[in-house]
Formats: sequence, C-alpha cells, structure tokens
Amino acid sequence: MRILSGRFKGRSIKTVSTTSYRPTQSRIRKSLFDILGPLDGLSFLDLYSGSGIIGFEAASRGAADITFVENDYISFRLLHENAEKFDKNIFSLIKNNVLNFLNTRNKYDIIFADPPYACKELPELVKLGCEHIAPSGTFILETKTGVKLPEATDVRKYGDTQLNFWKI
Repeated sequence: MRILSGRFKGRSIKTVSTTSYRPTQSRIRKSLFDILGPLDGLSFLDLYSGSGIIGFEAASRGAADITFVENDYISFRLLHENAEKFDKNIFSLIKNNVLNFLNTRNKYDIIFADPPYACKELPELVKLGCEHIAPSGTFILETKTGVKLPEATDVRKYGDTQLNFWKI
C-alpha cells in the first residue's frame, strides 16, 4: 500500500494479510483527504490504526502531530515497523483499548476511527470521539454501509464502506 499525496507520496506502507484489520482502500482514502482539505499544523488521532496508513497519509499532507492508538499486538508491531520509515518526532504510538484511551486524553483537530466491523461499542465511540474534537474539529468513523449511528453531519458511501462525519 502506498501514500497517495503530499511530501511522502509514493512511500510504501507494509501490511500483513494475517491480521484482523482491513486497510482503507485508496479511493476511499483519497476521498477522505479531499473532503478534509489542508491539514497543515493540525493534530490527528488515528484510532484502530492497523498498519497506520491513514495517519501516515495525514502526516504526508501536513498534519503536525499524529497519535496512533492500536490494541492488537501484531498490528501494533507492524505500526512501529512502518513508523521507522518516517521522522518519528511527529508520531505517538499508543498500545491501548480505544475507549480507555479516549476516557483519559486531550482534544484533537481530527479524529479518525476505523473499528472492526463487528464492533459493538459504536454509540460509545461516537460519543467519546465527539467529546475529544477540538473547536472546529472533525470526528470521522469508518463503518460498513447501513450501520445505524447517532446523526452525523455528513455521510459518504463507497460500496460496502461508509464514512460518517461529525463536525464541531
């Protein structure tokens, strides 16, 4: 998988087919970052990070501070391996349960969450995610299409994938 745009355009991100995460497809990533626009100087929180492709793409597009939160041991090791390819001064890698992390942390300009499709905690995730958005920030939740959630500001569908946006 490759970074699509920005200062790290074309840089390869390693993925592993034996883990439980599913990397966000390139066409969905392109749409996501087209919607978000410039990220210069913003803080970016990547929840359920997997390989880290979303956070690394955000860094490539100018985000100044990227925090990755991943609880799966194999995915977390992969995330560390991928981070080695970049200037690590802007990255924080945290191995923790996402909801536990959100119960104790600061606000972010952009929060992106891509939980497993079988996640039963989506309403709590939306609540906590929205509580941790900085003023003028955005919380984005990637789900399978048709999942019922608290009313979002915007919803975009891409086949069986749906991006849900909440803006403060």
